[in-house]
Amino acid sequence: MGTLKFVSSKPSTLGIEVELFIVDSLTQGLSNSASAVMERVGPVVMGSGASKVKHEAFEHTVEIVTDVCTTVAQGRQDLAETLAKVQTAATDLGLRVISCGTHPFSDWRKAELTPDERYRDQLDEVQWIARRAQICSVHFHVGVDDGDKAIAIVNTLMYYHPAFLALSSSSPFYESDDTGLASSRTTVLEAMPTAGFPHLLSGWDEFAAMYDSLLQAGAIRGIREFWWDVRPHPDFGTVELRMCDGLATLDEIASVAALAQCLVTHIGEMIDAGTPIQTPPRWILRENKWLAARYGLDAPIVTDVVGHRQVVRDAVLDLVEMLAPMAARLGCSDELANVARILDHGASYERQRRVFARTGSLASVVDNLATELETGRPNRS
Repeated sequence: MGTLKFVSSKPSTLGIEVELFIVDSLTQGLSNSASAVMERVGPVVMGSGASKVKHEAFEHTVEIVTDVCTTVAQGRQDLAETLAKVQTAATDLGLRVISCGTHPFSDWRKAELTPDERYRDQLDEVQWIARRAQICSVHFHVGVDDGDKAIAIVNTLMYYHPAFLALSSSSPFYESDDTGLASSRTTVLEAMPTAGFPHLLSGWDEFAAMYDSLLQAGAIRGIREFWWDVRPHPDFGTVELRMCDGLATLDEIASVAALAQCLVTHIGEMIDAGTPIQTPPRWILRENKWLAARYGLDAPIVTDVVGHRQVVRDAVLDLVEMLAPMAARLGCSDELANVARILDHGASYERQRRVFARTGSLASVVDNLATELETGRPNRS
């Protein structure tokens, strides 16, 4: 039995973390200005005293986080207030911010590392793999009251991975190339040690024992070096969904947050009721992750061992319908229903390609991303 303890939290509570690229207003290229932006923003803190605006690994990125929230609307408002401060500071410095999985034409060789010693140690250890990981994501934390339940939820959530990845896919371009993928961020991140699918574990004791072994061996320095697509977070008492690319607008972030909050709560209640939960074999789950990264919302995912398929768009609509009663209970019916709007106007990867097809300019793609975040409206053209 491992020594790592899971700190129980109130089920269905919500926390959201959003990573943002900082870009130059004139060139639309990445700007190594996180420290300057954060200094201009000043202190923005949670009830615990922790900062709501944080460094990430590179100086062209900042992260904004919410306090512990009970509803999606509360989380959205929390993000909106912090984002407004960051955008104002950026504007004062001749900068803008965007939310997407990769910057369309950045060169990772020009990135400057953040002054945080943890990231410097990480870069020294992982080297080129970490240096080229110029990527941004949105993470969703949902409260869980028990460690064994958290592991069971993590195991089950991988079946729904394609829905979250496809809805959020926003990294079709990487270093000026159209990768042919909806989410190139997914493939870049998978090169990191301990990234990708979580191990299929029997319960909290097995996770804690694995954690202790890796810690003792020096393979990791803490829970934050489990870069799994979904992971338990023992200090927060949450299940953290980490598979999403950066979502371009606050409305889209809120919609996927509603999906996360409702689904984690739904699975947790099934576990409490003793309802058997079965998921397909790992080979199906891995194939479906690849299909979602490649084709986004049009991915023909595999639904069973016989080889039946379903397009992710249809799977998303089925999931929203299944979770509608839960959304009503949690007070996020409007946000969950707005998932259908993403299907209507297209996910960010689709919108980015439309802008590039119209303009032939990746700078225009970045400009459009900044405008979408500023106005809150996705560009349908």
